[in-house]
Amino acid sequence: MENKKLIVPDEIVISKIYYIRDQKVMLDSDLAELYGIQTKRLNEQVNRNIDRFPEDFMFRLNEEEFQHLRSQFATSRWGGRRALPLVFTEHGVLMLSSVLNSKQAIEVNIQVMRIFTRIRQMLADNTEIRLEVEKIKNKLDNQDKNMEIVFKYLDELLEKPNQPKPPRKRIGFKPDDL
Repeated sequence: MENKKLIVPDEIVISKIYYIRDQKVMLDSDLAELYGIQTKRLNEQVNRNIDRFPEDFMFRLNEEEFQHLRSQFATSRWGGRRALPLVFTEHGVLMLSSVLNSKQAIEVNIQVMRIFTRIRQMLADNTEIRLEVEKIKNKLDNQDKNMEIVFKYLDELLEKPNQPKPPRKRIGFKPDDL
């Protein structure tokens, strides 16, 4: 398998994936930049094929989400926008490949899909690690409880006063009894 040169470094693509409404999404302007087209042209193609983009593939940010996203950057990258940006979920990005036909858009789309897959795998691996850590925590909690019980019993034994023990009656052969 030949190793093709990436159009855009993976780190740049990853930096353009945001977590909004409990979903990994990409902004229309970032996707347009990656595809080498104007945001206006990308949105035109989406609007011409709007039936391909249900709510779980694409949605428009509300004002609060947009302001929160803008506040994460030192400068305003989207200063001249008239409308709130569209964001595309992983499935929406995949659907974009069916409405954008340039060679660059197709290659970038394949790269973006591979990155989404890698992120999903990393999250799955992370979930497994979290479950293992929880198991270890539970075991440690149980051991802590058992140690507390042992120390409690030791404290009780230490606190008992040292009273002389009453003489014990001897058992067995006694030479005096003859």
